[in-house]
Amino acid sequence: MPDGRDILAVALEKTFDQNHPMTEPIRTAKLADTIAEHIEQLILEGSLRSDERLLSERELAARFDVSRPSLREALEKLEKRGLLYTGKGGATFVAPLLGQTFTEPLYAMLRSRPETTRDYLEFRCLVEGAATELAAMRATEVDRAIIDKSFQAMAAAHGKDDPSDEAESDADFHLAVYEASHNVVMLHIMRALSEMLRKEVFYNRSKLYQRKGVRELLLEQHRAVHLAVMSGDPAAARSAAEAHIDFTREALEEIAKADARLEVSLRRIARTDIVAPRK
Repeated sequence: MPDGRDILAVALEKTFDQNHPMTEPIRTAKLADTIAEHIEQLILEGSLRSDERLLSERELAARFDVSRPSLREALEKLEKRGLLYTGKGGATFVAPLLGQTFTEPLYAMLRSRPETTRDYLEFRCLVEGAATELAAMRATEVDRAIIDKSFQAMAAAHGKDDPSDEAESDADFHLAVYEASHNVVMLHIMRALSEMLRKEVFYNRSKLYQRKGVRELLLEQHRAVHLAVMSGDPAAARSAAEAHIDFTREALEEIAKADARLEVSLRRIARTDIVAPRK
């Protein structure tokens, strides 16, 4: 498994603030079980993300105010259950809830069947609309701050010639919306699919962003989603999200048609390679 992001190792304020409930001291008769349940809950609710590295055993024990043997036992329990894994140097990482048994077969199937892109986008339209509607209804002030930060990063990257940063911010923005929906099933499924999207399993994002006029339209669509969620308007949020995915699907279909026409043209030019010259 990849080393992943080093978010927990640098003790971000959101995750390991001494006053944050995620790191309240834990005291109970069955300490190892309680520690394991506490960390499991953080993973389930999405507070701890796949491939994030936990603090060292010594630092984590100090944060939770527990003994290192109790913490070690708890981590071993979670690793046996597939919720954590040991990476390079013996560091402990959060395992994906939907691991390779889910993603790898799906990855291989979708790679070999490009037509499933339409199915993916059809699914995305259904889920995206619901998630964005829920986010408009349920988002906390913290959620809104994260969504706003993601959108501002996307807008800042918009002026760059290379669309890579904007595409990454795009994916981060959608994940922030899923987190704000406060539906853990939806969140974990879409996190897994988001990683596949970043790897361009479903479609080539670079082609989409490089198409004339598309970047501007996508930014405006994200702005509409951002505004609706931030203002707490569920109906407008659903409508904006569904319109965004519909546009993406139509743009990708046009790109596919253009690519197909180009291939035909190239084959016509290349026919001389297999056709005998006229006498």
